[in-house]
Amino acid sequence: MSQNNTDQFFKSTVLGHPAGLFVLFFTEMWERFSFYGMRSLLILFLTTSFIDGGWGWTRENASALFGSYVGLVYLSTMLGGYFADKVIGFRWAVVVGAVLMTLGHASMAVETEFSIYLGLVLLVFGNGFFKPNMTSIISEMYKDRPEKKDGAYTLFYMGVNAGAFFGILLCGYLGEKVGWSYGFGLAGIFMFFGMLQFWLSQNIFGDIGLKPNKESKAKAEALDLDKRNPFSPLQLVAIAFSSIVALLWLLNDPASKISGGKINLFSFLGSEGNSIAIVSALIVFIILLIYRFTQYSKITKEKLIAVTFFAFLTIFFWAIFEQSPNSLTIFASDYTDRILVGNWSVIFLVVNSLITILPLIIITWVLILLFKQTFKYYAVANIILSISFIILWAIAIWMLTKDYYTAGYLSLSDSTLERLKIEKVATALTEVPATWFSTLNSLFIISLAPLFSKWWESKYNPSANLKYGIGMGLLALGMACVAFGANGIEPGAKTASVSMIWLILVYLFHTMGELCISPVGLSYVSKLVPARMIAFMFGVWYLAVAIGMKGAGMFGENIDKIANEHGLSYFFWMLTIISILVALFSIGMSPVIKKLMHGVK
Repeated sequence: MSQNNTDQFFKSTVLGHPAGLFVLFFTEMWERFSFYGMRSLLILFLTTSFIDGGWGWTRENASALFGSYVGLVYLSTMLGGYFADKVIGFRWAVVVGAVLMTLGHASMAVETEFSIYLGLVLLVFGNGFFKPNMTSIISEMYKDRPEKKDGAYTLFYMGVNAGAFFGILLCGYLGEKVGWSYGFGLAGIFMFFGMLQFWLSQNIFGDIGLKPNKESKAKAEALDLDKRNPFSPLQLVAIAFSSIVALLWLLNDPASKISGGKINLFSFLGSEGNSIAIVSALIVFIILLIYRFTQYSKITKEKLIAVTFFAFLTIFFWAIFEQSPNSLTIFASDYTDRILVGNWSVIFLVVNSLITILPLIIITWVLILLFKQTFKYYAVANIILSISFIILWAIAIWMLTKDYYTAGYLSLSDSTLERLKIEKVATALTEVPATWFSTLNSLFIISLAPLFSKWWESKYNPSANLKYGIGMGLLALGMACVAFGANGIEPGAKTASVSMIWLILVYLFHTMGELCISPVGLSYVSKLVPARMIAFMFGVWYLAVAIGMKGAGMFGENIDKIANEHGLSYFFWMLTIISILVALFSIGMSPVIKKLMHGVK
């Protein structure tokens, strides 16, 4: 029996998947470590007072900059996807992105005004080159095994969240407890390790992701029998207009607020210039998108409409889910009782030790499995990966040692404290870092991802619309928890002492919702989109995510206004209602979208 051209990747497997998937797993893990580690600190750094080393910004200004930053991060994937497809290939795009991000984190660690802004710019472009092309490599590896894609993306997503967990846990801890520059700098170190590991292991991917040449382009065109739809000059002008205006809006929105109106690129349009500009860009883009859909063959057109529908739902998901580093972090910092004493202190220390050490053991076990399959072929890459894990273990153990000492459960001599760079304390105290709650999302992902992966591969696998409906419903349930917990906070209150249980429940339900939507959404893009459009359409998908991210920032900008007038609970109830409406809309559209997907499950 003849083999298909991707069977080579399945000859050497780890947990039933190609070893190459786990090279991507660890590369993405270190990239997400750096991204989420820095992101967890950004709002806190911007809003912390000058005395405590921050910039002393208002929550509105901090949320505006945060929303534009994360929006630009995902918008830049359009650029990265194009260059990878047409010019440099997936592999070089990943390396270029990793280098830019390493430099970006290093720049932020300097902590001057110029270096912080420069670092954010480098991180935006670095993510643009890196992010869409990792998933594009997976799509190519599994193009002849569509039934394995959901499981592969869910395992890959487990790697994403392993990096996010340790990034938030360790960078957040160092940033809050030691110094902001330590948190920003640590993020860059692990990004550098990820880049080296990927580059030295790249031959494991065969011909996937190499720089495009005439032969590869001709082969791709021969396999693609779909109707071509080149851009006309007028369409290119429309794309340029929408892109430039959207980019300027993302930059101008925080700049105009931070400068108090002194900087405003759209002031010539009047007092509502920002709104007029972005609405105009969206209208032009939507008209262009509708027209282009009419130019494809019937089946391709309908599949692309289905992808666009899911992208539309994704906007709402991320706009609400991404309150984690924004309004939920503010809630954890200012409105949650994070001081623990007595038995509660002991319970937290034990739990925190377990959720730190056990995931490290699991991921180290996966690392060992990968070593068994690849060490003799990629020894240097595996050694670098080992060094990065030794450093990770060392920092984690140092953090736990410091926590037990400051809580009064561990005695250390002055010389030991000096060697470990731990400050001596006079009063025993356990204070949970505000960023710690964000680690729960990644912890629950690591715990629950295998269960959801098995569910998607079973006969009980729900339809795409039902998955989205369940996901948005769980999102609503999480927001309802924090809304209920905030019920007793009076309008205008700047501090409170709400129980931590509400935030823990939020992250549990939101994690289950994320598993229903995020990795599954990426899988449907790869299933529904023609091969020649895959990297670009992943870019379009991330465009929807970018809109959602900026939406999250815009929600966060208004938290003080709403809380002052109606109370903080009102803000979270609003997000709950929006989630419920989107869930019902997704389920109600099931028959229509099922037809448009043409049998894709």
